[in-house]
Amino acid sequence: QVQLVESGGGLVQAGGSLRLSCAASGRSFSSYTMGWFRQAPGKEREFVAAIGRSLGIRYYADSVNGRFTISRVNAGNTVYLQMNSLKPEDTAVYYCAARTGPGLTGNYDYWGQGTQVTVSS
Repeated sequence: QVQLVESGGGLVQAGGSLRLSCAASGRSFSSYTMGWFRQAPGKEREFVAAIGRSLGIRYYADSVNGRFTISRVNAGNTVYLQMNSLKPEDTAVYYCAARTGPGLTGNYDYWGQGTQVTVSS
């Protein structure tokens, strides 16, 4: 089992940047596919980005591709989401998640508590 804690959210102006961090506790962090999701008020949670276990294979939602970068440091049990050129529509609670199954998509098994990102226009 793994526990996930996000940090780094906040208020930023449109065009600005933020870096989210997700610290994982527990064993075998490198065996998990890691992902970021977000949920805006009144909307369903949506996929943002994912990164594979060790080869660094990445996958992004079309809405963030080219602006966001997901990365991980297995030795530090941490996954990051660098968000650049932020837009007001990026405003949401961002969640870190871990997946035990193969591939980057599908069900994620463990979730953090979320961190708020607000982008002002």
